[in-house]
This record gives sequence, structure tokens and C-alpha cells, in this order.
Amino acid sequence: MEDYEPMRKTVRATLQKRHDLQIVGEASDGLEAVQQAVELKPDLILMDIGLPSQNGIEAAREIRELVPKAKILFLSQETSPEVIQEALSVSASGYVVKVNAGVELIPALEAVISGKQFVSGR
Repeated sequence: MEDYEPMRKTVRATLQKRHDLQIVGEASDGLEAVQQAVELKPDLILMDIGLPSQNGIEAAREIRELVPKAKILFLSQETSPEVIQEALSVSASGYVVKVNAGVELIPALEAVISGKQFVSGR
């Protein structure tokens, strides 16, 4: 769930390299993210924090209640330890800083899928 289309394309291209992953939906704002999570019930949700209409942390809180089995991995430009801690406090499985996504996104996905927590090395 990312509001910036070029970043969504980059993430999509990265994920499509992995044949064991299937992209089932995309959203550009927090409300749409919650709606799609409820409809699609994905195993893993990649979520930005800075989303319009409802930020990613608020959306993640709702998703956690409505789709409790979904794992949430934040992908955000936010590097503040307080923001990262707040993101993880909603039971997110991981956090990747966007500037590190080229190197960390796939290892983060692998960690989260296998039940581990991943936090960007910054």
C-alpha cells in the first residue's frame, strides 16, 4: 500500500522477481488498504506510513483487528526511532526504510514470511 506510483512500480518489479510471491492487490491510501485487506485476506501486506486519508499505522491497527493472520511489513521513508517503534507496536512484523529497500526488501520479506521480525539497518 503505497501512494506514490513510481515507488509502487519499483516494489512491484522487485516482488515479481520472486516466483513464490503473488501480488493480489495494491492500494494508494489507507482506507483502500483496509478495504482490500478485508476483501483479499493476504498473507503479507507491504504498507507505507505516509498514506493519504488514513496513515499506514492507523490502517495497520484496523487491519490487525479485521485480518489478524495477515503479516504487516512497513516500507517507509520515516527513520525516526519513535515512528519505527510506533509502527512495530501495532504488531507489524517488520520495517524497511525506503532508501534501503533495494538491498533489504527481499531479506525483510523472507524474514517476515518465516515468522521473524525484520527492522531496517539504517
